Amino acid sequence: MPNKAWLPDLVYVDGRFESGRTIVCDDAGKIVRVASEGVPEAVRLQGRALLPGMVNAHSHAFQRVIRGCTEHRSQHNTDSFWTWREEMYAAANRLEAEDIYNISRMAFLEMALTGITAAGEFHYIHHQRDGSPYSDPNLLEREVIRAARDVGIRIALLRVAYARAGYQTEANPLQVRFIEDLDVYLQRLEQLLDVPELDGGMAWVGVAPHSVRAVPLDYLKPIVAFANEHELPVHMHVAEQPAEVSACIEEYGRSPVALLETEGLLSKRFTAVHAIHVTPKAIASLARAGAFVCACPTTERNLGDGVVPVDAYFDAGVRIALGSDSQIQIDLLEDARELEYHLRLQKMQRNVLAPDLARKLFDCATVSGAMSIGLHGGGKIEAGSPADFFTVDLDDLSIAGATADSLLTNIVFSLSRTAVRDVVVGGKQIISHGLHG
Repeated sequence: MPNKAWLPDLVYVDGRFESGRTIVCDDAGKIVRVASEGVPEAVRLQGRALLPGMVNAHSHAFQRVIRGCTEHRSQHNTDSFWTWREEMYAAANRLEAEDIYNISRMAFLEMALTGITAAGEFHYIHHQRDGSPYSDPNLLEREVIRAARDVGIRIALLRVAYARAGYQTEANPLQVRFIEDLDVYLQRLEQLLDVPELDGGMAWVGVAPHSVRAVPLDYLKPIVAFANEHELPVHMHVAEQPAEVSACIEEYGRSPVALLETEGLLSKRFTAVHAIHVTPKAIASLARAGAFVCACPTTERNLGDGVVPVDAYFDAGVRIALGSDSQIQIDLLEDARELEYHLRLQKMQRNVLAPDLARKLFDCATVSGAMSIGLHGGGKIEAGSPADFFTVDLDDLSIAGATADSLLTNIVFSLSRTAVRDVVVGGKQIISHGLHG
């Protein structure tokens, strides 16, 4: 029997806001119906609009610790992604297991407070600070899962494979906490699949070969084969930096996307994270495979990575997910609007991704993100979907005065994070009136 029901002023259903609709959930945390009739036991959410929970498809939770610490000119003449990376590595090597838990919990709590109900955690710190394994080799993975569980959001733990510093590059001592050989990686991945924390649908595992620079082809292929055998999502940094593309061409005679396609490694479970420096041919390859792209505009602008060619991806039918990545700012709606705004700056015109601009961008933050990380039915308010949703205060100054017809556009382009008032995950309310508890 249904045990929980919520009645807000407006509910986002099938791309529009409707009034008089009640969300009814069962004990398993699923939506059983979106009722148009009255439900006596419904919790009245007056002055609220209810939307499906957002999905953060690419997160490095531990990088929350360096927020604000790299916004200065380094000793190098020119700062770049590569100089930022050295500072990030240094921070990663100072963290103990308890630090990983605390920082992850802080990042996940910030996500929940902004309406994010699930995260794809691209996790690559595996070992102790000296590079030796913990007695439980998946200790840090379990600490990250525990942090998500304690906040109350879902997590896809995307366990990262990291084999080398780069093509024809000497070993980097700052990467000793990341690197594992193939047999060790697969063994620990199998062990992680059996940990008790994965019960209940709140946590699951995916595979994340870091990038073509960090994972050579003879390592990469068995990992993707393992993922295919177990039907796991596969996420990988692809073409984030021009130097990565050049190194891949030097090593394999092909660009990263061409390498992945010709080796049969692209699929509907594959997500190319960033995928900025790509050709029309590469975009067509991702489209043919049904692969996803995860854009992280807030991080990409912070690191000077470049602009994801979202218009070309949409034209080709490639689905776009969103990620907070380095946690410089956790606001998936900001990332959604930046998809459009970056293109406006680049092309010097407006409404580049029109028509249905707001819906396209919101779908990136919800439906596409859920599919990317393997959250079946996520990102929707409909019967059978997870009961994951958030509400916004219709009287918040950032959206006050919006009509039902203009509300989604106001939310996508103008909503303040403080307007998020309630968050429910799996039928359990984790945020109430803007507070966690």
